[in-house]
Amino acid sequence: MTHARTSTSPNHWDSGAQSVHRRINSSLWAGTEIALLTGGFDRPYAYGLAMALSSKGLGLDVIGSDEIDSPEMHTTPKVKFLNLHGSRREASLANRIWRELTFYLRLIRYAKTATPRIFHILWNNRLQVFDRTLLMLYYKLLGKKLVLTAHNVNAGRRDLNDSPLNRLTLKIQYRLVDHIFVHTDQMKAALSEEFAIREEKVTVIPFGINNSVPSTDLTPEEAKRRLGIKNMEKTILFFGALRPYKGLECLVAAFQRISAAHKGYRLIVAAEPKKGDEQYLCDINKTIETDPSRAHIIQRMEFIPDEGTEVYFKAADVLVLPYKQIFQSGVLFLSYNFGLPVVATDVGSFRDDIVEGTTGFLARSCEAGDLAAAIERYFDSDLFRNLNARRHAIREFARARNSWEVVGTSTCDVYARLLSGS
Repeated sequence: MTHARTSTSPNHWDSGAQSVHRRINSSLWAGTEIALLTGGFDRPYAYGLAMALSSKGLGLDVIGSDEIDSPEMHTTPKVKFLNLHGSRREASLANRIWRELTFYLRLIRYAKTATPRIFHILWNNRLQVFDRTLLMLYYKLLGKKLVLTAHNVNAGRRDLNDSPLNRLTLKIQYRLVDHIFVHTDQMKAALSEEFAIREEKVTVIPFGINNSVPSTDLTPEEAKRRLGIKNMEKTILFFGALRPYKGLECLVAAFQRISAAHKGYRLIVAAEPKKGDEQYLCDINKTIETDPSRAHIIQRMEFIPDEGTEVYFKAADVLVLPYKQIFQSGVLFLSYNFGLPVVATDVGSFRDDIVEGTTGFLARSCEAGDLAAAIERYFDSDLFRNLNARRHAIREFARARNSWEVVGTSTCDVYARLLSGS
């Protein structure tokens, strides 16, 4: 059993919560406020963390955008939503420049007068070099304690566009912040090995379950009917932002193998293409269009809003993550929250997050043959045959390890240590 799995066991976090309450007295938290700097995107993470921290009595300034906004941000006690970003929709170059300039002026003015003692950065803003260097120094000069959630240790390396400037500015930011949250032990090790960050400066917390996506009484049968899928068809889902490292082309090739050998399989690709990856998407489309399996593939190549997400996860019989490189994926836990098993390549922390035969299966690699074998193994398993009965156990597995209560408790523990100077 790996450290990552045991470190997120319920007993561990129960004792962690008791530790927090022993070290934090009510007078310390009285009037304490935290600024959550969201970067203007990733609503599920910002929403989940904000609700978890507010439930513990902390006052929050949430620095967000139209994308982050929600009714709860305005009705939850002790949460103040500040829409400094505004709209992040595509616009002309002149409008984008004006929008970014206006945002940074608002942010600089906010920081100067803000009462929160801790600035918790969930994501940097668009001007990464500025955010990692001069903006960090500005916050420090104002006397703020800085916390950073590093969802990726070095996204440039993952996306094959790394550079000396990228590594230098990352190193500067990692050195300037007072504490760093990561989601896996591998990420903590990478911070130490690649950026010489001290172990005591880094805390591993689980990736909180996406609880901003509505789940209604929609049944799997009705979800399939809405998408034009027959009830008995074995349905595979690929979901999320489309990036080359996520290996969709590998899944398409695996699906083509499976479809050539078996009838009754369907593939749903619900993915938002990202700017700069147009050729990647074009190549995938050509591969699909030249194969007989194209009639069995449903493509929704667009942003899927929260209210439109449920139908895909309920229509699917399995989520497949054919990633080539990753530390951890929030889509996996979104799938678990719907009680949907996952087949993933054996990269990052997937081995710690997927229990073979219980919550899903692992493929040896993203190669088409390995992926096809893992998918067929799933559909031949008791997990698939008894899927409706297993869904509740999958949801409970994720909630015990990846609930926002778990994340909030660990986060508050770090805040308290920073404020007490220990």
